[in-house]
Amino acid sequence: MNASTMTTAAVAFTTAGLLAGGCTYAALSAQSQIFGKVLIASRNPNEIALTYDDGPNDIVTERLLDLLTGHNVRATFFLIGDFVRQRPQIVRAIAASGHLIGNHTMTHPWLAWQSTARIRQELAGCNSILEDTLGVPIRYFRAPHGARRPVVLRIARELGLTSVQWNIIPKDWQPVGAAEIAARTIRAITRNQHSRRASNIVLHDGGQAGLGQPRLPTVDATRLLLEKYSPETGTKFVTVDSWV
Repeated sequence: MNASTMTTAAVAFTTAGLLAGGCTYAALSAQSQIFGKVLIASRNPNEIALTYDDGPNDIVTERLLDLLTGHNVRATFFLIGDFVRQRPQIVRAIAASGHLIGNHTMTHPWLAWQSTARIRQELAGCNSILEDTLGVPIRYFRAPHGARRPVVLRIARELGLTSVQWNIIPKDWQPVGAAEIAARTIRAITRNQHSRRASNIVLHDGGQAGLGQPRLPTVDATRLLLEKYSPETGTKFVTVDSWV
C-alpha cells in the first residue's frame, strides 16, 4: 500500500469513526436535537420538574403520591404499559392526584435499535392501554434510556406525542442512599440555575426488570428535595406540559 492509498484509507476510517460517534451522540445524548426536536426545559431557572420513570410500582408509587400531595406538588410520571396493565389502580391514583402521565413504551426497549414496526407497537400499545385505563388522551412520551433515532420521533409525532428528555439524571437506580441521590440532584440544579435553565429531573419510582423494584430511597430523596426547594426559596415545581 503506497502513501497515497494509506492516507485515503486513514481519512475514510477517521470519517467513519466521526460519523459513528456523531450518530451515537444524536441517539443517546439526552439534550441532542440532531435527530429531531425534543422537549428539555424552559429558560426559567426557578422552575423544577420532578419526573418519574418506569412505574407504576407497588408501595413506592403510592408513598410517593402521599408525599407529593402533602407538599401540594404535581409531578410527571412516564409509565411502562406492561405495568399499567398489571396495576391500573395505581395509574388511576396517579391521575386522581393531579399528576401528568406520559408514555414510556410497553416493555422499555432501546428504541434506537428496534425495527419501525416494533417502535410503533411499543408506543401505540402503551398509548392504548393508558388511554383505556384513564379515559383521556396521552400527549407526552419519553424514550427508554433516552435512545431514539428519527423514526422514533416521527412515530411519536404521528401519535400526537411530544417527546420529552431531561437535563438531570442522578442515577437513583444505583445502590446509593437518599442523601446521595438528593445531593447529586441539588448540584445539577445549581448548575442549571447558573446557566439560566430550568431543571428537568429523571427519577424512578419503578424499574424495567419488573414490579417490586426497591425505589424507596428515591421517595426519601424526593422528600429532601421538596424541603430544600420550598416555595419560600422562590422555586416552583412544574409538570413538563407547562413548557410546551
